[in-house]
Amino acid sequence: MTFSFSFIIIFAALFLASAIRILKEYERAVVFRLGRLIGVKGPGLIIIIPLIDKMVKVDLRTITLDVPPQEVITRDNVSVSVSAVVYFRVVDAAKAVVQVENYYFATSQLAQTTLRSICGQAELDELLSEREKLNMRIQEILDADTEPWGVKVSKVEIKEIDLPDEMKRAMAKQAEAERERRSKIINAEGELQAAEKLLQAAQLMERSPITIQLRYLQTLREVAAENNSVTLFPLPIDLFKPFLTKETKEEK
Repeated sequence: MTFSFSFIIIFAALFLASAIRILKEYERAVVFRLGRLIGVKGPGLIIIIPLIDKMVKVDLRTITLDVPPQEVITRDNVSVSVSAVVYFRVVDAAKAVVQVENYYFATSQLAQTTLRSICGQAELDELLSEREKLNMRIQEILDADTEPWGVKVSKVEIKEIDLPDEMKRAMAKQAEAERERRSKIINAEGELQAAEKLLQAAQLMERSPITIQLRYLQTLREVAAENNSVTLFPLPIDLFKPFLTKETKEEK
């Protein structure tokens, strides 16, 4: 009698140990009973029937998927290597288990093919300057394709674009030529502004000839400030014109 009672207690303990499951807050259990889906349980304490029920645990946290570098030929026939990172999570645990064999592997392969397809439709300049636009397009396609699997793709980021060495040299030359062009334009604009100011100064001096003499004397002063031992400068005849005029009047 005592042996039978002990056996029952041990059997009950083993049954409860195999029947009781504890799931964390971010975990869900997809339960199958004799092969049929009966529902999703958790989090917390759940009870399943040993040998009859089968539980598949699913993690609902956001998963960071690193997409390895993909060889891509852009629309303008430039070969580049593109890598990306995808953020997704399971929103329907039952679909993630029933609708696809391995949702992580399936999402990874889909991300690689979509990355190659979208980047191959863009030109190199678009690939380098409009990453945000390409990220949104890839995210929308992945999100739509993974929805039947109960997976939500929340974000896609193109991480690195590796260009061939000859393309890097060509782009460096292009950037240098662009900087030189801007430098020449700025220099030409400066010359134009200086010419306009000189024209205004000439028109002002034309209305008042005495300003020419004052400017001339100021220039001589600036030359003399350079500590030169000998300074040669021409004297304009206009400086003596008032004296010549006065002398002519006296003779008359």
